[in-house]
Parts: sequence; structure tokens; C-alpha cells
Amino acid sequence: MIDIKVPSVGESISEVTLLKWTRQNGQYVDRDEVIAEVESEKATFEVNAEQAGVLKTMANEGDTILIGSILAQIDETAVKPEKSTDNSQPIAAKAEDKKAEQPKNEKQETSNEPVKATPVASAIITDKKVDTKTIEPTGFGGKIMKNDVLEALSHPGKKAFAGAELNTRNVRTEKMSNLRKTISKRLVEAKNTTAMLTTFNEVDMGAIMEIRAKNKDKFKEAHGVNLGFMSFFAKACAIALSEWPTVNAYIDNGELIYHDYADISIAVSTPRGLTVPVMRNVESMSMADVEKTVGVLAAKARDSKLTAEDLTGGTFTITNGGVFGSLMSTPIINIPQSAILGMHKIQDRPMAINGKVEIRPMMYLALSYDHRIIDGRESVSFLVRLKELLENPALLLFGKDPVKALLEL
Repeated sequence: MIDIKVPSVGESISEVTLLKWTRQNGQYVDRDEVIAEVESEKATFEVNAEQAGVLKTMANEGDTILIGSILAQIDETAVKPEKSTDNSQPIAAKAEDKKAEQPKNEKQETSNEPVKATPVASAIITDKKVDTKTIEPTGFGGKIMKNDVLEALSHPGKKAFAGAELNTRNVRTEKMSNLRKTISKRLVEAKNTTAMLTTFNEVDMGAIMEIRAKNKDKFKEAHGVNLGFMSFFAKACAIALSEWPTVNAYIDNGELIYHDYADISIAVSTPRGLTVPVMRNVESMSMADVEKTVGVLAAKARDSKLTAEDLTGGTFTITNGGVFGSLMSTPIINIPQSAILGMHKIQDRPMAINGKVEIRPMMYLALSYDHRIIDGRESVSFLVRLKELLENPALLLFGKDPVKALLEL
């Protein structure tokens, strides 16, 4: 038997949580095949089989395991089974086989239906003009059954929580993940150890939206990625950070640590919690580089593939609550950094432009900062500079108005 131990994933990490087994107990696994996913307080990691053989699991999903403990064993003397009797068939494939075994008449029942519902349920929906969004399906594969429609009709305007009944008083308990514990700890630490303030401004997004509308197709064709808002904000922040270096610095043991580069963290929401991967040297990136990097980091976060290196070393953070509809918020500093920019929803609002009222696409910006290192003048000036760069995207080329550059003003 070969012992598969929990690998070391960082100097300060002493334990991990077993998220899931990607191979099951008793299955034959190949060498270097991924057998499990574990989560530390910083990121998710894969555990590979060191030898081929039959897997014997030694822990359950959700267990907290110390670094160096035995996670599983592999019997390397076991003979690889024939394909016809291979017990290592992927779980997804088994699920597909099981799905294929469902009665044919049940599949045919919904093949020609406008909604995924039984004929009787569809008839009631059509007759009573029931909004299918208000119906909680209980049939196989999310199919709406007759009783589901009748339940919705008998309780108009009432909707139970998913998986619960009306008027329930049920309370559920769920174990806190290592990632969620770390998020909680760092947020409380940020509030308790920094003199945090937030300053606000607003930016007219019309110019950026016009550039995107005119160039998004050509940009996609040339670079293979969509032209989003993040590249404009990241490049503008890189310029503003170079002009206001304290916003890009932090305090460490009584010393001020300045950075002559912009490693910008971007807050990404995942089912397991908030992660903040880092884009390195944004000041040296092109717009396409930023969009490609954002796409890669977002995909890794979504698939729980972020490494410790992806999550460490940022000098400034951008978070976008606007994707969820937030109009205004006060983001919390991502320590040890000293500032974080909050983007928000773009909303048409009446604005006074040259003495006239115009409807403009406006976004509120919020800069939370550590007042121990960043003064009010610096924080406000940083945000005003950011507004100037975003409302005049041509400035992102030189950092100043091209005419003023020509006149050396």
C-alpha cells in the first residue's frame, strides 16, 4: 500500500478541508490522476495519485485534515481491470447511463411541449395563464407536474424557499468552510486594524460605452476576447496609482512599503465565497492583456483552480458590485493593502451639462482607504483623477490630454 498524504500548500497553513473525491473508494486509478480536491484557507488544490492501483479513501468529504495526514492509500499490486468490467468509470458517465435508462415514454412526454411539463400540467398552465416562473417543479429533470401547477394556483403570491414547504420553521446547520472562515477573519481584521474611510464620486460612462459599441466586434476578432469595462478601469487605476503612490502602498511593521508597479487584485464571487486573484504589472499590460487575464482568473476561480500564487501580492483592489445591481456601497479594504475601488451599476440619471439637463449613463465610484497612510487630499485626488481618465479615455494613452502634451502644458 502507498500512502497519499495531504500535501503542504503554504507555510502558514496547517489544515485543509476535503471538498470532494473525484475518484471513489475501490476504483482503479492511473498514476498522476486527480483523485481529490482539497481547500485551504486561501485556495483549492488537487491531489494526484502517486502510483496506479486501487484507491482506498481514508476520509469523508467535508472533513478537516491536518497537513501530512494520510488522505488515501493505493494498492499498487492490484491488476488494472478490463474495460468491460472497469469500476473506474467516471461518475458523470454513470449518470449519463442512468439517465439513458429512463423510460422512453417520459422523454417523449415533453419532447413537443412548449414548457417542460406533463400534458395535464401544460393544459392547466395554458388555460389558467399561469406564469411558469412561479411554479416549483418536482418531476424528474425539473419537469412540472399537475400538482405543482395546482399548488401554485392555490397559493397566489406565496412562494416557499427552495426545497421547503410554506409556513415551515425549519433551521439548517452547515459547516463553515476554511475559505469562508478566512474571509470572516480578514474582514474583521481590516475593520479593527485600519482607520478606514470611504470617499465617493461619480463618472459619466458615455465615452467608454461609445468606444465599446463601435469597437467590440473588431476587438473580439483581433484579440479573441470581449472588450469589457474592467480593462478601462484597470488601466486608469494603474495611471492614477503611479501619480498617487501612497494609494498603492501599505504599512508593514511601522514602515511604509511603496510599489513602483500596479499588481491589481480583482474581487471574484464564487459559490464557495469571495476570492481576490491578482493581475501582475497592469501598468505594462495592453487592454487585450487585461481582458485575457481577467478571463483566465475568473475561469480558474469558477473552477476552483486558483493557486496561492494567484491570490497573493496585490497592491490595490477593484471590486464590481454593479454586476449584482448594487448602486452604491462601501467596500472593505483587502489587507495588507491600503485602498480598494468599488465599481457600481451604470444607471441613466438626469445631469446638468452646460446649463442643460441631459440623461447620462452614470456610475458611482467608492474608494475605501486606510487613513493612517492615505490623507483625504490624496484619496479624493486619486478618485478625481480616475474620473477624468474614464470620462476621457484618450488620456489612457498618454496620461494627459494630447493637446496639452503637444503644447507641453
